[in-house]
Amino acid sequence: MADTRRAWEVVLETIETELLSGRLKPGDHLPPERTLAADLRVGRSSVREAIRVLEVLGLVRTATGSGPHSGAIIVATPSGGMSALMRLQVAAQGFPVADVVRTRLLLETAVAADLAERADASGASAELEAATQLLDAMDSPSLTQPEFLALDAQFHVALAEASENQVVTAMMAGLRNSIEGYVLAGAPALPDWDATVTRLRHEHRGILSAIEAADVALARTRIHDHITGYYAESHLTGPSAHPLSLPETT
Repeated sequence: MADTRRAWEVVLETIETELLSGRLKPGDHLPPERTLAADLRVGRSSVREAIRVLEVLGLVRTATGSGPHSGAIIVATPSGGMSALMRLQVAAQGFPVADVVRTRLLLETAVAADLAERADASGASAELEAATQLLDAMDSPSLTQPEFLALDAQFHVALAEASENQVVTAMMAGLRNSIEGYVLAGAPALPDWDATVTRLRHEHRGILSAIEAADVALARTRIHDHITGYYAESHLTGPSAHPLSLPETT
């Protein structure tokens, strides 16, 4: 029976299957366009169209050129349709950076506290496996700055996913492009990227260890300081920005 799917849909389905099976994971690069086109017996334009769709959905990030960092890197795995819809909505309109950061503080400190409250202090839970894998991917010294920051943004989404709160997860996934956009925009102002990336890796591990240790207060504090620290270091604050403070708990 003839396959009625368009060629780019065949490429998209193939890549999504690889992602869902775990054969492709965050930090991996997709094969070159020429290789994918030959393997799937489609035109290179069909491969490019499928990758554009994956990029809009926040699953890959692309870089031009011919070096080892060119092509598409996996930055996330497929999630629900609600998250994808929110990402498309957010991509269509920009939000003030200060508003995005304040929303992150409200959502992510609550997520960290919730995960810590439910954690088994003896070790990492299965729910945190995706976040741990992202941190392992971020340890690669070969990552470019955009690749690292894309994986960084997905780490924060992965924590929300681990909370199993579908509304919070959808909100974080929807904000993901805005988060990645502002951290990337602020990167040129950083005085020393190597020092910053070392600090970010350390802070990510510290957040996860506080959650795993079931230390609610420390988990909240670490994720708060992590978010506001980059915001300040990259000089994204301004005279009109509202002061950022840790949301109160009841």
